[in-house]
Amino acid sequence: MPPKKTGVSYISLRNEIMQHKFRHIYVLEGEEPYYIDSLTDLIVANALSDDERDFNLTVAYGADANINDLIGACRRYPVMAQRQVVVLKDAQNAGKSSATGNLDSFKFYAQRPLDTTILVICNKGGAIKAKGFLDELKSSKAGVVFESNKVRDYELPGVIASHVKNLGLSIDNKSATMLATSIGTDLSRLFGEISKLQMLVGPNKSITPELVERNIGISKDYNNFELEDALIVRNGAKAYRIIDYYEKNPKHNPVTITVSQLFSFFSSVLLLRTSRDRTDEGLMKQCNCKSLFRLKKFKQAAQNYNTLACVNIISYLRECDTKSKGHGSRQDGYSLLKELIFKILHA
Repeated sequence: MPPKKTGVSYISLRNEIMQHKFRHIYVLEGEEPYYIDSLTDLIVANALSDDERDFNLTVAYGADANINDLIGACRRYPVMAQRQVVVLKDAQNAGKSSATGNLDSFKFYAQRPLDTTILVICNKGGAIKAKGFLDELKSSKAGVVFESNKVRDYELPGVIASHVKNLGLSIDNKSATMLATSIGTDLSRLFGEISKLQMLVGPNKSITPELVERNIGISKDYNNFELEDALIVRNGAKAYRIIDYYEKNPKHNPVTITVSQLFSFFSSVLLLRTSRDRTDEGLMKQCNCKSLFRLKKFKQAAQNYNTLACVNIISYLRECDTKSKGHGSRQDGYSLLKELIFKILHA
């Protein structure tokens, strides 16, 4: 699921906005810019028609913003419209001068917000630094604080599945993993590629590995997901074929991404082997695993790699990562990968 803070999630806020159920004040903060931008665009698009925006949309940016003037704008009434929207973007750069006010100045507005104004404050890179304002906002229930946390690599397949479901489509585990491992945590690019696939799905409304391969340029047979499967059963021939393909197509198969995913995979296998709680629920929690499908892969690998092998493999992965970045080795990355695969298979 997308990032969430206690009591409020991206999906719940999105559904509210789409139903025209608006809060008086939105504070959108955190390290993941995609959800902040997405919610801001949704508020503007649903609160105001195109014709109403000329007179009822105020947008200010960071260091150039005058907080006192923005508070004044919030207290104005809309012009020939039901409501107005005031947006402060890049709030992390605002309020540097005492003459223009600071973010805590919104505390007094939060005590009595105007019913016809929607105030949106976007703070990218972390939490907003305005304790007085936030305390007042929470106590008065005049608005909402949404924390947009950075999505971790292991969360990506679940985030993709949730996003695709929200579009009214379906996606299988392999397709989600192909997208996750190839594109990574750049959500703007990731969801942009999914939007392309949305226009190309057939009548069954399903995103398949074949569709991903044809239109995104990711091979359904040569990817990190398939490499994991080959290593799980110690299929050396298949593993080396995949690395040979990577070497011929380096643009879509960077060494650092492969090493990172294998490190995450074998770390999870090690955690599974050493877990005291052997129930599926306990193992999923121990491995930060969000699906039984993924857990099944970890269990299968744990049958073929004992605890010492996992410890050694993690050491090999750290060594490969260091050398691939030019420390202590002049070998190219794909030669290092082949050497790494040999060590894993014989661990």
